[in-house]
Amino acid sequence: MPPAKRYWLMKSEPDVYSISDLEGDGRTRWDGVRNYQARNFMRKEMSLGDGVLFHHSSCDPPAIAGVAKVASEAYPDPTQFDRRSRYYDQGSSRDDPRWWLVDVEFVEAFPVPLPLALLKEQRELEGMALLRKGQRLSVQPVTAAEWKTVLKLAKRETKRS
Repeated sequence: MPPAKRYWLMKSEPDVYSISDLEGDGRTRWDGVRNYQARNFMRKEMSLGDGVLFHHSSCDPPAIAGVAKVASEAYPDPTQFDRRSRYYDQGSSRDDPRWWLVDVEFVEAFPVPLPLALLKEQRELEGMALLRKGQRLSVQPVTAAEWKTVLKLAKRETKRS
């Protein structure tokens, strides 16, 4: 995989959509994001090929479970127009869509997911957005240094198991 331009962390509850689901599907659209800051990251800042840390949230323990990559440019989230969808937004119009998404593609699942507790022990990750109190964004930027640290940690943890 060529080096990404930027790096991101995207959260999903594993009982809703897990890294295993992404592995099976190969690629999926990252729909249902209803936070303006997260939407803006996808719409304005993500690029084809950017790296993604796939994070399992709202589970025990929350953990980075693998790696994906951005597989499309941003486009309007179709769930905002679907009255049957839990993400339907009656205030959004097809002429001026409110919500955007990108497709993500599976790269790898970590044999040993990296729990938050382990990440918090890493001095190199002390500024990582994921580890800040109150950080709830489902899409957030990751620095190149944080990306490298997480991948190195994943290799180390795999060797230990």
